Amino acid sequence: MSEISAEQVAHLANLARIALTEEEIEHLTAELGQIMQAVEKVSEVATPDVPQTSHPIPMQNVFRDDVVGDTVLTVEQALSGAPEAADSRFVVSAILGEEQ
Repeated sequence: MSEISAEQVAHLANLARIALTEEEIEHLTAELGQIMQAVEKVSEVATPDVPQTSHPIPMQNVFRDDVVGDTVLTVEQALSGAPEAADSRFVVSAILGEEQ
């Protein structure tokens, strides 16, 4: 069983430039020890005949295919909710301070 020491936690915190109190180091030492034990249990079960997976169930795309269809929305309807419109277009503020 792998054990992690308070000195190792303090060293890792120092490398990451994280200031930890003694209480935080003790708390993290216990938590990281539990995490390492859980990883060891998984490693015991993971055998070469068990395929690696990233998800417990097969993933599939649930989106429908794009289909071109008739548009029933008029220009006026599309622009009706716009804060500002001109010449059958949405009016938006310029980006990056550029004016056209």
